[in-house]
Amino acid sequence: MTAMRVALIASARHPISEPFAGGLEAHTWGLAHALVKRGHHVELFAAPGSDPALGARELPVRKVRLSAAARADASMPSARWMEEHHAYLMLMLELARDGERRFDVVHNNSLHHLPVAMASTLRVPVITTLHTPPTPWLESAIQTPDACPVAFTAVSAFTASAWQPLVPAARVVRNGVDTDFWQPGPGGDGLLWSGRLVPEKGPHLAIRAARAAGVPLRLAGPVSDRAYFDAEVAPLLGDGAEYVGHIDRRGLAALLRESAAALVTPSWDEPYGLVVAEALACATPVCGFDRGALAEILTPECGLLAPPGDVQALADLIPRVMRLDRRAARARAEEFCALDRTADAYTALYEEVSG
Repeated sequence: MTAMRVALIASARHPISEPFAGGLEAHTWGLAHALVKRGHHVELFAAPGSDPALGARELPVRKVRLSAAARADASMPSARWMEEHHAYLMLMLELARDGERRFDVVHNNSLHHLPVAMASTLRVPVITTLHTPPTPWLESAIQTPDACPVAFTAVSAFTASAWQPLVPAARVVRNGVDTDFWQPGPGGDGLLWSGRLVPEKGPHLAIRAARAAGVPLRLAGPVSDRAYFDAEVAPLLGDGAEYVGHIDRRGLAALLRESAAALVTPSWDEPYGLVVAEALACATPVCGFDRGALAEILTPECGLLAPPGDVQALADLIPRVMRLDRRAARARAEEFCALDRTADAYTALYEEVSG
């Protein structure tokens, strides 16, 4: 294996550090560590406050000095949008100047359009991982050159299919979890829901399903939408439903190991579902809605899926899922969700595009 020099572009919005803001940040952190463990040199370009153990270079997210006339313009976007735009613009201009002397490959794990739109200005291969369904900004960036020079991967076959009309050759490289860290546990009597507390993740539906099944539920994760949490989640807490806060990986793994099952309740088409992989690695079966890529990860031996949004159907499945063999859940994680598989696939792709 040849040691590669990798520029790993991450989110400028959230630091790559624990407790993670979401699955994208957790994935980027895990991938960076796995690549370094394999002997690669990784320079992570990430938001301020990222894990210093990764040797992250902070993306220059700072206020842009705009004139009063520019700020008053009717087309002026939000200040946060401008700061992100400025950060990625500066980074891509820097990589265009001398990126080929410093790196063998640039791997874009951000959701921003500029690393794709400006890839043709670089003299080093660029890989972009598609972590979401199609977005207008990214679709526009892909179509900017006559032939987009970027090599694309997708985090699931479902996501690759969603992008297929515009990116027909996206290679599926599924996100993975460190199965040495996420260790199996004995289970327990209750359920766990984890993730960002936002409408598209549906934690309020998880509470209703658990309550209908008569099983206690704990919820863990960042309150990323305070108005939604206050209006839809907080009023449902109590009576067996407890919000335990935004906790780090160690705390989350402990909760998963002592839970009978994990609930996953997306109200959107989940591009992958890292929380599913984390649960399976802890030998915890999964009960959820059949949205997006969840059906790719789960088998009937380790999880069951209800029709999207059908709370009663989900509640009816919960007792069955709680009786599933925990060994089957762990085996599925080792076979399908291991971070080693993800890192090996990316290493092979780095060598391919840089050769």
